[in-house]
Formats: sequence, structure tokens, C-alpha cells
Amino acid sequence: MATAAARAQPRPKRAPRTQPRPARPRPETRVRRPAARPRLAGSVAWIGLVAALLAGIVAVNVTLLRLNMEGERLEDERQRLVARQDGLAAELSRAAAAGRIESIATEKLGFVRADERTYLRLEPPERER
Repeated sequence: MATAAARAQPRPKRAPRTQPRPARPRPETRVRRPAARPRLAGSVAWIGLVAALLAGIVAVNVTLLRLNMEGERLEDERQRLVARQDGLAAELSRAAAAGRIESIATEKLGFVRADERTYLRLEPPERER
């Protein structure tokens, strides 16, 4: 225990320094890098990534262009069909006109107008006995 007690005693105080400590030259703290390796692999990867992105953008633009062209073609076809439908509706209207139907019925088919009264007398049939 005596040794432990001797250790526990405080150190004697040093005399204060009158002169500042001389500056120690610091050793150069240069971090040594491993031997420089070419960064070609990383560069190629970035170039490939950018090229793939550009190719994707071009593909999207080409697809949009095709869709726009198809939309324009379909719109032109729709306008053509609407015009044809209007023409057929007008033709049907002309064909279904009452005056035209009446003239065809009287001239070509020999029908008589309903307001012209024609009487047909029927004789009773003779009885056979």
C-alpha cells in the first residue's frame, strides 16, 4: 500500500517557462495515394449512360412524331367520312322526297293518286244452277 500511496501524491509543480517553446518543424503530412489508375472505366460508363439517355429521348420523340402523323391521318379520314355522310344524307333526303316518290309511282308504276276517284263496278257473278 505504501507504493500506491506514493503514486497518489501530486507531482511537484514545474517552474514557469520564461521563454516560449521553439516551434517544432512539422513533418509533411502528405497522404499517399495509391498509384494513379486510369479513370477510363468510369468515363466510359458515364459516356454510355449519357448515350443511353439521349437514345431514349430520341426514341420518345420519334414515337411522338409517329403518333402525331397517325392522328393527322385519322383526322383527315374522319373529315372525309363526315363529308361523305353529309352527301349520303342529302341524297337520301332527295330520294325520300314525297313529290319524287309520287311522280315515280304515277309515271313508271301506273298508280293513281288517291284524290282521283275511280269507280269500278262489279257485276254479281252469274249463278250456276
